Amino acid sequence: MANKEEINEEKKSISFVEQFVEEDLANGKNGGKIQTRFPPEPNGYLHIGHAKAICMDFGVAETYNGVCNLRFDDTNPSKENNEYVENILNDIKWLGFKWGNIYYASDYFEKLWDFAVWMIKKGYAYVDQQTSEDIASQKGTPTTPGTPSPFRDRPVEENLDLFEKMNTPEAVEGSMVLRAKLDMANPNMHFRDPIMYRIIQTSHHRTGTKWHCYPMYDFAHGQSDYFEGVTHSICTLEFVPHRPLYDKFVDLLKEYDETGIKGDMHDNRPRQIEFNRLNLTYTVMSKRKLHTLVDENLVNGWDDPRMPTLCGMRRRGYSPESIRMFINSIGYTKFDALNDMALLEASVREDLNKKAIRVSAVLDPVKLVITNYPDNQTEEMDAINNPENETAGSHKIIFTKNLWIERADFMEDAPKKFFRMTPGKEVRLKNAYIIKCTGCTKDAEGNIVEIQAEYDPESKSGMEGANRKVKGTLHWVSVDHCQKAEIREYDRLFNIENPSADERDFRELLNPDSLKIYNNCYVENYAATLLHGEYLQFQRTGYFIADPDSTTEHVVYNKTVGLKDTWAKQNK
Repeated sequence: MANKEEINEEKKSISFVEQFVEEDLANGKNGGKIQTRFPPEPNGYLHIGHAKAICMDFGVAETYNGVCNLRFDDTNPSKENNEYVENILNDIKWLGFKWGNIYYASDYFEKLWDFAVWMIKKGYAYVDQQTSEDIASQKGTPTTPGTPSPFRDRPVEENLDLFEKMNTPEAVEGSMVLRAKLDMANPNMHFRDPIMYRIIQTSHHRTGTKWHCYPMYDFAHGQSDYFEGVTHSICTLEFVPHRPLYDKFVDLLKEYDETGIKGDMHDNRPRQIEFNRLNLTYTVMSKRKLHTLVDENLVNGWDDPRMPTLCGMRRRGYSPESIRMFINSIGYTKFDALNDMALLEASVREDLNKKAIRVSAVLDPVKLVITNYPDNQTEEMDAINNPENETAGSHKIIFTKNLWIERADFMEDAPKKFFRMTPGKEVRLKNAYIIKCTGCTKDAEGNIVEIQAEYDPESKSGMEGANRKVKGTLHWVSVDHCQKAEIREYDRLFNIENPSADERDFRELLNPDSLKIYNNCYVENYAATLLHGEYLQFQRTGYFIADPDSTTEHVVYNKTVGLKDTWAKQNK
């Protein structure tokens, strides 16, 4: 049994959101039931900021034996479609979470409409025929009251008639809105007669052309939570000023329910709790800006590995476990912060180190000839798949007379502390032999085109007495037992740390060198078979994954992250 100190320490480690949940459980609220929801709008692809919300919404339900439902906030058909729905489902499953039920805000369009009609009849809502500019100009400021609409006190029957006309094919977008009649002097600007419905003449991805008038988020969200029996509506900090309006609409909905008009609603008040958003350096999280990047072909689609989208990170080779590890490490607070991309990459390295298969790949090749090795001889060398995981096994890599090594691993006139290949010095070829460089050949322009070396036949890795120490170990691939590959290397998408805070057009801040493509690379044959989502470590280089563009004839790898955080040092 845990002692008092251990219990107290455990309490300290939970988030303030979980503390609220435990407080409600201790007070017997909602009969001890815990029900959360993740409510994305299907108007784009999920990004890592959504992943933080997913981890909280689903995590709370898992921790306290509750349920987390998925609800699509599909109240704006002009921006939503089934492509986004399907990708949201895939991303949540990829992160490792399971929802209880799938709902849509459109499931409640009839209920919301009836509720709005009731509000009109009670004098709580009215149709406003002013322009959006006029409505905005009458809002006032937080310290000065707003000006009531000239339509605020129009008769109930007239409001009902106009509201019905808003939901017809003839209704003109922007000609009318339904507003709640609340308080034009309230210091909370969201209370100043907020818009509940607007006209949108676009076919809905689920309801088709049945509706021409759609509820606003603030009107639909709390009611949807109430209909479903959500106990804790967990959202981000920008919804703090919306919370009183959220509660007000729920109060009105309860009053509506008590009239007996509807009897199928849960007697439950959702508790809204807000936490900080996830912001990352050198990228943007705005869906509008992400849409622009995709629509203007500034990136190669939503799953471009430079994007902060979950599908982009998946394509780049980030594991779902690493993303969850990162989110857990930064925690949940009540103030916004800018998180360093290096923290995310550190989590990726930590996780991939435990699961990535080690293979050999040469990205900038130069030929190495072992002059005293038999011309037609081949040897199979054992290569451990992952030294961090004994169950990962091993594979064979073929050793021959002619090899490819990295051009940077040779220097003809090397400084004292250069421990790679240079004339007259020994290095070990990984999993193979110790060799001594004997010279090199250059072309007419002075470029090195071939390196020569001799091997020690008694120095093969694993042989008795073969463990004499040399200061350098190089990776290699056999010229005759490898496959050419395309390597895509990614850098930060933007040139500045916080592009969202910069007043310039964000397009001007894009990093022109965020993608580099190398076509003259070679990978060992075994690596060329790993094209189905296996995490790879190219030895001494970094972590990689095969891109979906790969074929058996043309393999393509995306660089996930380097073995060390060299980027931060370069940009100090």
